[in-house]
Amino acid sequence: MVLVVGAVILALLAVGALSAVGWVISVAASSPDLSTLEPASPGGTSIVYAANGDRLGAIQADVLRTEINSSEMPETIKDATVAIEDRRFYEHEGVDFEGVVRAAVANLNSGETVEGGSTLTMQLVRTLYISNEQTFERKIREAKLAEELENVHSGPEGKKWILTKYLNSVPYGTVGGQTAVGLQAASRVFFNKTAGELELHESALLAGLPQAPTSYNPYLNPDRAKARRDQVLDAMVDMRMVTPLEAAEAKEEDLDVEEGDYYTKRDEEYFFEYVKQEMFEEYGVQTVRQGGLRIHTTIDPKLQREARKAMESRLGAPDMPSSAIVSIDPDTGYLKAMATTAEFGDRKFNLASDGKRQPGSAFKIMGLVAALDKGVDPGATTYTSKPLNVRGTPIKNYGNSYRGPITLAEATVRSDNSVFMQLALDLGPDKVVKAARKLGIDSKLNGYPSEILGGLERGVSPLEMANAYATIASGGWRNRVKSVTKVRFADGEEDDLSEPRRHKAFDAAAMYKATELLIRNMQSGTGTKAQIRCPAGGKTGTTDGNKDAWFVGFTPKLSTAVWVGYPDSNERSMSFQYNGGPVDGGTFPAEIWGEYMGSTPDKTCGGKFERPKNDFQPQPFNRGRGSGQIQSGTDFGAGGSGSDGFTPPSQSDGIVAPTPPPPDPAPPPPAGDT
Repeated sequence: MVLVVGAVILALLAVGALSAVGWVISVAASSPDLSTLEPASPGGTSIVYAANGDRLGAIQADVLRTEINSSEMPETIKDATVAIEDRRFYEHEGVDFEGVVRAAVANLNSGETVEGGSTLTMQLVRTLYISNEQTFERKIREAKLAEELENVHSGPEGKKWILTKYLNSVPYGTVGGQTAVGLQAASRVFFNKTAGELELHESALLAGLPQAPTSYNPYLNPDRAKARRDQVLDAMVDMRMVTPLEAAEAKEEDLDVEEGDYYTKRDEEYFFEYVKQEMFEEYGVQTVRQGGLRIHTTIDPKLQREARKAMESRLGAPDMPSSAIVSIDPDTGYLKAMATTAEFGDRKFNLASDGKRQPGSAFKIMGLVAALDKGVDPGATTYTSKPLNVRGTPIKNYGNSYRGPITLAEATVRSDNSVFMQLALDLGPDKVVKAARKLGIDSKLNGYPSEILGGLERGVSPLEMANAYATIASGGWRNRVKSVTKVRFADGEEDDLSEPRRHKAFDAAAMYKATELLIRNMQSGTGTKAQIRCPAGGKTGTTDGNKDAWFVGFTPKLSTAVWVGYPDSNERSMSFQYNGGPVDGGTFPAEIWGEYMGSTPDKTCGGKFERPKNDFQPQPFNRGRGSGQIQSGTDFGAGGSGSDGFTPPSQSDGIVAPTPPPPDPAPPPPAGDT
């Protein structure tokens, strides 16, 4: 009877074994071939570079990864990884049946998982092709694909490829919410060095992490991390990769972990953020954060340094105003400098690109260009410089100074508010808006006459102003501002973005005429403190109460806007900060512009402005068409009141700051300047 029972049991076991084998074969047969699968991308950290190739920083993501070649990996990390993870790596063909048995015995004896049965090839397959679900089916598919992968990558070179791929793809642990994937990222995160600089004890520590990255994390569990490191060193001794003495010396070393800033430190942070947002819009957040992009930008580090130096030399003392500088290449639209005095850690708001401030008389150029575009000859068109009242709003000049009959050219050099208000009414405010748009102003414009004097509802940014003046400097070519010249993807493909995106916005002869007037303004007008030793033109701008001060100008090679003011309040006046006197466009902004633009003539100057082949052709202009909106017979030069009872306050720049626009079409009080 006992023999019968035993025979039945053996028969059942045999049937069960055969059934199990059949099931395994069935699962393996139903698994897809390696050739039909697309490997998952482990992602990569995207890096941003300056125009000269300097690394500006990494775009933050949850996963940190930088792929490197086998030659950049020390032999110690390769040996340590093989010793602790897959000691028969160079002998098996993807699946190590002997290793599976050995791991099972070791884990049974210890009561916990101390060895894994998966080979490095199987782990790589799991990372690249299948999920981490804990099922027998997954293990069978993993083993099948591992053998196929070894068939594709065979021999010594194949083993080298598999080990390199593994070391570039395996997660080593999470620090500060960011997971270091791959050896290079792990070296940076745990030791603040490259993989090629790793020492034996450091390689041993890293090699021990992938099996349990959290449990062995040296920042979280230093004792367990040290024990694991020593276990790796013992395994290396067993395989004769290191001598017992070398292992003993390595065990004497402290963990020496040092959280580096390679992935967190960024230079030119405001510009960096500007580029990052542009890349998000172009390629999507996921691709930019984890696509391993190499982003090459237009920013010039030397110009950045000189810009900060010029601002800090005048505004570095406590409680001094802030400043922002933007420079654009007129020929290409390349953004060459974007700097502010604000610390990025204090306020992440970018004054250079996002700060909307009243431009004062720097905006008069929009009206001048509108006139030139219409064929108005500034040297032959005369207005009367006088106090005005435009539908209840008083218009005054700086210092209540009026010159009577004056040409538009002279009014530009003298920044005459009354003449430019008359010009806006004659042209039509909509024509000023149109010219501003064509030049490069994107901010909100309502079409009020006072906008020609800088009285805007929301203001403009230094980036917009630099771009608008760049259109003049380029002879009427409007460029789309460009901050990135090339994007290289992880697969080696590239997007060449270096070609300028431009269109002809204005006639070259008209822009040359505007340039001549702006050159005169720097030679004998309000912008004399901005003079440099090469041809340049520009315009000052100051708002009521000296709350904002500007200088915007250009050479043939570079257009630059400088803004000075207090960023947190539109109400804080700069009435005494310039050597005890008020700050206007001709003081700090002009001086900063001059120092900055004169510091690197090889980058900022560009010979003479090129005279166009065709001369400016004046066209008839009907002056006085807008005079019906001017109330005559009221002299505000002595501080009288307008028809609405409004009395202008004492002003350093001659016109009133803007107020929110009224519900009817009447203009808000203008913002003017010196």
